[in-house]
Amino acid sequence: MSPRAALARIRLNPHSRAVQRDLRDANEMHRTLMRLVPDQLGEAPRQAAGLLYRLDVTDTTSTLLVQATTLDPERLPDSYGHSDVKDLTPMFNALKKGIAVRYRIVVNPVKTERLPLDQKGQRGKRIALTGPEADQWWTRRATEAGLQPHTLLPTPVAPAQPGSKGARPMRYHLVRYDGTAEVTDPDALANAVLTGVGRAKSYGAGLLSLAPAHSA
Repeated sequence: MSPRAALARIRLNPHSRAVQRDLRDANEMHRTLMRLVPDQLGEAPRQAAGLLYRLDVTDTTSTLLVQATTLDPERLPDSYGHSDVKDLTPMFNALKKGIAVRYRIVVNPVKTERLPLDQKGQRGKRIALTGPEADQWWTRRATEAGLQPHTLLPTPVAPAQPGSKGARPMRYHLVRYDGTAEVTDPDALANAVLTGVGRAKSYGAGLLSLAPAHSA
């Protein structure tokens, strides 16, 4: 039985006050997108819904890709943007070992600081990775997810951060990777698409998009 998920592509209305608010504040964006999934999902609703999202920005448009088990774009704020939803079952069915794909993902590459022995049992702070270290992080995570990258193009992304008053100060370092790859483990790859890759999934990281490498 194929995994079940839907993907909404929302072309944002730049004149919407709700859109402007959400683009300034990662917490508000997360709150808005959680409206698209069913209520009463327990203590970890984002994880239960399988909600992942990514903001793709060009010179002329901003598009939100939102993925979850079920989605209802009718619950977006009025005039938020134009949306269409597709079932990802055909994409999951097409994943076969050895096929070539194009991919896109925004990730939060980090490592945990190694502490001295006298601090054993304590957790070191997370350190953002950049440059070749970030590339190595993505290559390793992609390989674990059943995807062998052939090419990768890193693009820095504006960091996700909360903008509301009283919010806990935090800043998520984000990098977008585009490239081509070979599928090595379809089951692991399907799971990575469903559950996301890495940290900061509530802040626009982790959503892995795939397409046939030969398509335009």
